[in-house]
Amino acid sequence: MKRVMSPILILSILLSCGSGVTGDPLPDNPEVPDVKTTYRNPVVNFSLPDPTIIQAADSTFYLYATEDIRNVPILHSSDLVNWTEVGTAFTDQTRPNFEPKGGIWAPDINRIGDKYVLYYSMSVWGGEWTCGIGVATSDKPEGPFQDHGMLFRSNEIGVQNSIDPFYIEEGGSRYLFWGSFRGIFAIELTDNGLSVKPGAEKKQIAGTAYEGTYIHKKNGFYYLFASTGTCCEGLKSTYTTVVGRSSNLFGPYADKSGQSMLTNHHEVLIQKNNSFVGTGHNSEIVTDKAGNDWIFYHGVDVKNPHGRVLLLDKVQWKEGWPRIETSSPSVQSLLPVF
Repeated sequence: MKRVMSPILILSILLSCGSGVTGDPLPDNPEVPDVKTTYRNPVVNFSLPDPTIIQAADSTFYLYATEDIRNVPILHSSDLVNWTEVGTAFTDQTRPNFEPKGGIWAPDINRIGDKYVLYYSMSVWGGEWTCGIGVATSDKPEGPFQDHGMLFRSNEIGVQNSIDPFYIEEGGSRYLFWGSFRGIFAIELTDNGLSVKPGAEKKQIAGTAYEGTYIHKKNGFYYLFASTGTCCEGLKSTYTTVVGRSSNLFGPYADKSGQSMLTNHHEVLIQKNNSFVGTGHNSEIVTDKAGNDWIFYHGVDVKNPHGRVLLLDKVQWKEGWPRIETSSPSVQSLLPVF
């Protein structure tokens, strides 16, 4: 269940989150890199599930997440490590309301024309036929966002559990991918991205093991990142980040042996370790000034299992496939280059 944290707790942890460094000070050890050149996970030590990120025209990064902080939190950073909260996408007066008492989950931020366009899910826990996906826009990444209402809901489009949107442009057209453990689907949108294109037909892209879709294009391949397992059971969470690839946006996506994601085959990208469990629902990939790729995702801190904290790791590419060092969250790593 999407738990909302109390304002007092949020304030207390915000006061300690600006440095990107958490936990005890590092001991003196010549084998440990200089702490000034490194960061420690989590980079934000309060609950920011299902992160999505965009770089604004001034090079500042803005990050949005499922509303464990009510009305969709917005944070900004210049270096991917030190984050400051700047507000929320909505207020109690402007928040979407097409699902009564619903939560706003798994936003996806984009730039379409001169607008920042935020797709979002709205659902109550277990409301797999009444949940749906909506869209809001703003002139600025920090908002305020104007809600344009629902694109579709599960019982209208015929896809159970229609949540977790992801937007992508290809060949001058605009598409929305979505789905959660009932198949991953895609459909074409209008030019402004604010509605489904008239006459568009949905197409299934991947099987029933997945949610939290993100697609990244690199060197002639499309990489479909997704999450498997359970997201929200604290230390019992089994969330795992996985990936498949295709030479076509609409698939077929496959693992290294050629087996299809339509039949739930994939490569594991990020899995639990002794420090973090429930590692999933990754953000867009961001490239630093040195050409290194970085990815955000959430996880549960074994030492402090309250909410799903924000984790950051470098993406390496080997033989045409993405990988994370040790295939699990780092505790300490070299900083991104900005």
